[in-house]
Amino acid sequence: MSIGTVASQAAALAAGNLSSRELTRAALDEIEARDGTLNAFINVCAESAMAAATAADELRAAGRAGPLTGIPIAHKDIFCTRGLATTCGSRMLADFVPPYDATVVSRLADAGVVCVGKTNMDEFAMGSSNETSYFGAVRNPWDPAKSPGGSSGGSAAAVAGGLVAAATGTDTGGSIRQPAALTGITGVKPTYGRVSRFGMIAFASSLDQAGVLTRTAEDAAMLLAVMAGFDPRDSTSADVPVADYPATLGDSLEGRRIGVPTEFFDDGLDDECATLVRAALAELEAAGALLREVSLPNLPLSVPTYYIVAPAEASSNLSRFDGVRFGHRAEAVTELNEMYSLTRQQGFGDEVKRRIMTGTYVLSAGYYDAYYLQAQKVRQLIADDFRKAFAEVDLIAGPTAPTAAFALGDKVDDPVQMYLNDIYTIGANLAGLPGASVPCGFTGGLPVGLQLVGPAFSESLVLNVAHQYQLATDWHERRPAGAD
Repeated sequence: MSIGTVASQAAALAAGNLSSRELTRAALDEIEARDGTLNAFINVCAESAMAAATAADELRAAGRAGPLTGIPIAHKDIFCTRGLATTCGSRMLADFVPPYDATVVSRLADAGVVCVGKTNMDEFAMGSSNETSYFGAVRNPWDPAKSPGGSSGGSAAAVAGGLVAAATGTDTGGSIRQPAALTGITGVKPTYGRVSRFGMIAFASSLDQAGVLTRTAEDAAMLLAVMAGFDPRDSTSADVPVADYPATLGDSLEGRRIGVPTEFFDDGLDDECATLVRAALAELEAAGALLREVSLPNLPLSVPTYYIVAPAEASSNLSRFDGVRFGHRAEAVTELNEMYSLTRQQGFGDEVKRRIMTGTYVLSAGYYDAYYLQAQKVRQLIADDFRKAFAEVDLIAGPTAPTAAFALGDKVDDPVQMYLNDIYTIGANLAGLPGASVPCGFTGGLPVGLQLVGPAFSESLVLNVAHQYQLATDWHERRPAGAD
């Protein structure tokens, strides 16, 4: 059975052509048959998924089903799931079973969505290639020798590979949009505070935001309509009304002003990727949009700024993993400090240790003003650049990543080159803005992504432009071999 899109599944369920049990069984069968190659899943919960599908079918039979009732999806393994292991891709939490659900998980469950499992990810969301996971690297469905991007690479590979129609993800510096670009699907990062962070294991608290990976902007709109909204349990949650995202997808692009930053088309951008992105911009122009050149002069400083701010916050957040309350604990220790040290030495991988040490250093006495404080000042300058640009245009568009998918192993020994994969995406996180990536072509048989960034709380606009682009093109309909 073809997995299809969320919208096509919802239509089939509403028409009575399929049951949730059939859809869920099909997803589980695809995972069993093909995830051995992709390694997209850490945990699969077949029994509970089929029970949830049965309950969804009963709701539909009773006339109490919503648009998403019975749709099988996967959750990135950074979201706490009651009774189901939540590992964050780390040995530190390999056996951690939360006693509660993250708000994202509970809201989707309340809407009738069926969880089939937890997807693989870079350890504690630290990575751009999904190679730092304790559970092994995820492979790109378009070419298993290539990276699917990270840190939400498992979710991206599961959707692109046709295992599920949608999956949740998180985006701290591009971790939804970059893997979406590298696997040829749609990825949406909402405004910071738009979706609750409660129950989402923190990496960098002022940057992390939950979002979705789907095949289409329409599917993303359906899921975000349920996920978004104020949560009193999350102190960073924004009490701002949620628009009816699916209802605004049909808005015309006529007269819509789209800014093209000169800084997005720098020397680091692959020539073929640049050509494809410019062709995508021409499609938007043909649909009635007005293209205008804009400048984000401080954007080139976004990578060094991010890699001071994010590790500093990670250093604080990950200090809770000490072997005392939950998670891995070192054995055969004789005193407390030894237990702390060995627990972290054994529980964390190299990239996590690198970022903790960097963060601890920039927060230390004598270096706080020189590094962390300066980074926060530059962060504000970057946010101001976006604010000035949005006084002239409605939306900003450009490439999502500088290249198509790179080979697994190519950049693991060069952290700086790995970090530069997020050069076009980090700015939106530093400014707290919504962004999306949609497929816009192929180079060497690998997909390329077009990035759209809007002002705060303009998810409707971002989704609408993405949807209108997908109505005019068919890149989002392309599938790797074996993915229905």
